[in-house]
Amino acid sequence: MSGLSEGRLAPVPRSASGSSFYAAMRILPAQKRRAMFEIYDFCRSVDDIADGDGDRRARLDQLERWRSAIDAVFDGSPPTGLGGLAQAVTEFHLRREDFLAIIDGMEMDACADISCPDSATLDLYCDRVASAAGRLSVRVFGLPRADGMLLAFHLGRALQLTNILRDLDEDAAKGRLYLPSESLQAAGIAVVEPARVLAHPALGHACATVVARARHHFAGANEVLSRYPLRIVRSPVLMARVYQNILGRLARRGFAAPRCRVRVGRLGLLWILTRHGLI
Repeated sequence: MSGLSEGRLAPVPRSASGSSFYAAMRILPAQKRRAMFEIYDFCRSVDDIADGDGDRRARLDQLERWRSAIDAVFDGSPPTGLGGLAQAVTEFHLRREDFLAIIDGMEMDACADISCPDSATLDLYCDRVASAAGRLSVRVFGLPRADGMLLAFHLGRALQLTNILRDLDEDAAKGRLYLPSESLQAAGIAVVEPARVLAHPALGHACATVVARARHHFAGANEVLSRYPLRIVRSPVLMARVYQNILGRLARRGFAAPRCRVRVGRLGLLWILTRHGLI
């Protein structure tokens, strides 16, 4: 459980507590749970750097130090604070390139505020920040390689696209807008400034294409998950069901201002766990 700050490893809080991700990790057996917490803490640490308020050069330097730290983990000399991550790497044969891909994704945010990317750039971003984390996770879950990679591809993109739709206002406050330029153009939105896009009357039409894309990826993920007993895929099933719930509620709410925040609270999480036989 560690982050990189000013060149040194420092602990960060396990901020997943109370979230659907935390719940999905908690229902795993102990060894897998420990590994998933290590993966989550790595992702949280580099994400905090990318979203930080510091100078861009400083954030990029911190991410570069994380690259060196990951290299050290895989070279058998983990820095202080990364012993648990090194253990997870060994136990579950995690791949260096997936950790580095996540850092690549964070660098996309740290280098410049992403606004109206084309679809190819958005897909690359989703692959790096979400599906790469999925590729690490499916090794812990124990899925066969082909299905594991397919699940990571679809579920990672589905979760990230749902996050993008949920966090429109939060991202716009940072000068970011992840809606693809093709969707905006198809909706007749010619402006590109995040605040102006979010105030545009055709915003819902642009978001509808992203909703459809997320649903396509959820369908792909669910097809893979349906092949396995629930005892093997409880954690990814929980994440899928929670985020499908969020996506459905976003679509029903619509995207016109004011946009009330959509979240799954503890009672909602308990309902999902019970409804799908996950507890």
